[in-house]
Amino acid sequence: MSESPPPPSWSVASMANSAVQFLRLPVLASSGLAVVASGLLYFKQNELIYPRNVPVDARTNVPKPQQFGITDFEDLQIPTPDGESLHAFFIRPSRKLPGRDITVLMFHGNAGNIGHRIPIAKVLQDMLGCNVLMLEYRGYGLSTGTPDETGLKRDAQTGLDYIRQRAETRDSKIIVYGQSLGGAVSINLVANNQDNGAVAGLILENTFLSIRKLIPSVFPPARYLARFCHQYWTSEDIIPKITKVPILFLSGLKDEIVPPSNMTQLFAISKSDRKIWRTLPNGAHNDSVAEPGYFEHILSFVTEEVLANEQ
Repeated sequence: MSESPPPPSWSVASMANSAVQFLRLPVLASSGLAVVASGLLYFKQNELIYPRNVPVDARTNVPKPQQFGITDFEDLQIPTPDGESLHAFFIRPSRKLPGRDITVLMFHGNAGNIGHRIPIAKVLQDMLGCNVLMLEYRGYGLSTGTPDETGLKRDAQTGLDYIRQRAETRDSKIIVYGQSLGGAVSINLVANNQDNGAVAGLILENTFLSIRKLIPSVFPPARYLARFCHQYWTSEDIIPKITKVPILFLSGLKDEIVPPSNMTQLFAISKSDRKIWRTLPNGAHNDSVAEPGYFEHILSFVTEEVLANEQ
């Protein structure tokens, strides 16, 4: 087992709280729109599921890494096979840790943009001594296109392929990290790439079984229309296919958007022989990252399940 690195100079609490200031964003939409959402669910569901204009300047105002004290990074536009251009930040670690070559591929939730999650990336790169690729889905922030399930799956593969083809990272151990919708994106990506050895670990935070099963809890008036939802994200069907990659489940037990039972069930049906369950007793949907132990759980997972299993 690799030894844990010495305590870094950042404050987990301060960085996490900085992230939470940006992350108090809706999933699907606010509860006040529930009645309207019921009638629009079929025809306007993409706008509800992918609220890329929340907050109002999310498509134009993307915070930069240097605003959070990060100086070694690249601001990228990565082309997709179907002609879109994905905005991304490639962040290098402030300090290299001996014997560690890790790249974290981050997938964000369904609102805001990658700039809102930079404080999380900073803690990860400081703590793990890793590179971080923050990818902005099509239609979000400074990326082109319009989001839908097929497109986001293609975007995720584009991000993974970029890491594997880039000279600087092609030999890295890649850890895929997804929050909420990003968890669904991550599950699909890892399931499709576990056989080629591209992914060394998967971290999931507060994600759901499927969009159809999430609708009744988020929009009770729309529960009878859930069957008309054409954005599926059936993580409950996909996650049992992941058997060769260790998975860390981080569940906020006070999640008011995605019932914690969704994460419990995903853990139960996972067939990975290296799956780790960790709860955040006071974690809500958008602030679990600020809970005590959040990043320590990630550090333990990477040290004990990813690096300790090097061939």
